[in-house]
Amino acid sequence: MPPLAEPRTAAVIDVGSNTIKLLVVRRSSAGIERIHARTLEARLGAGLGRDRPRLAPDSLARGIDAVRALAAEGRSHGAEATAVVATSAVRDAENGPDFAAAVTQATGLTLRILSGSEEAHLIGRGLRSDPALAAAGDLALFDLGGGSLEALEFRGLEVRCALSLPLGCVRLTERFVAEPSRPLPESARVAIARHATAVAAEAGLRRDAFRGLPVAATGGTVSTARAMRAAAMGIDLDESSPEIPVAFLHELLDRISPLSLAGRQALPGLSAARADVFPAALATLIAMAELTGCGTLRHSWFSLRHGVAAELLAGSAP
Repeated sequence: MPPLAEPRTAAVIDVGSNTIKLLVVRRSSAGIERIHARTLEARLGAGLGRDRPRLAPDSLARGIDAVRALAAEGRSHGAEATAVVATSAVRDAENGPDFAAAVTQATGLTLRILSGSEEAHLIGRGLRSDPALAAAGDLALFDLGGGSLEALEFRGLEVRCALSLPLGCVRLTERFVAEPSRPLPESARVAIARHATAVAAEAGLRRDAFRGLPVAATGGTVSTARAMRAAAMGIDLDESSPEIPVAFLHELLDRISPLSLAGRQALPGLSAARADVFPAALATLIAMAELTGCGTLRHSWFSLRHGVAAELLAGSAP
């Protein structure tokens, strides 16, 4: 269904490389109020590490089924308008437009394939809707997904720099980790860090660029790290601090690297579906923090879906 002019309640479906997520929100005096959220593991981005990636037939089917189910779920929670967006997996796949057309045929919804720049700016818009960061001035952000990593720098409410880099955890696992079911070799850990640093630096991310700035982090990697830290402390995730020292990420990578996939899957706070790509994800996030001079990350739940929702609630989504 096409977006309504300034709907009161909206649903956003984010078709990512690793997961497909639903967010249902409504306008409130405080801004955006979450009604419902759900995440489905889909791994649409399998094969992103190839030179000419294509979405496999089973990935296409999983993705279409997930969008159909989540769209119905959004309507059941009162969504008056629904936006479907896709990021790196669909953007980079040769048959991404075919998938978008198939989603429209199956659901009647238009799937919007975001450019890297659009994705980065919508993530920034979402982050700025986080009440915990409402009073923050200058800050920076990392958002690590399955296909790409976004790095943003804010000066007040304005985005000064927005980069979308091909450094997602599915992509780098496929490229550098020959056997994800086995412990992560030190050589792979080093190769991931060197590659991530080189790609980011070549794109213009300066050394020590974020030193002295508060740095927010969004995405499944940092939420998983927070969940694992909370589990180790014997507290619930909601009770845990959103502040995650980069030193803890080092400790966590040291802890999980010697483990097999089965060993990682048994760890509290780490979902079985994410355990194969989590070592590469941590290595990438650590490399970005070290490059930019960041010692602590502040986890936020507000990212791409919230940015698209803000756009949709304002009646400005295409």
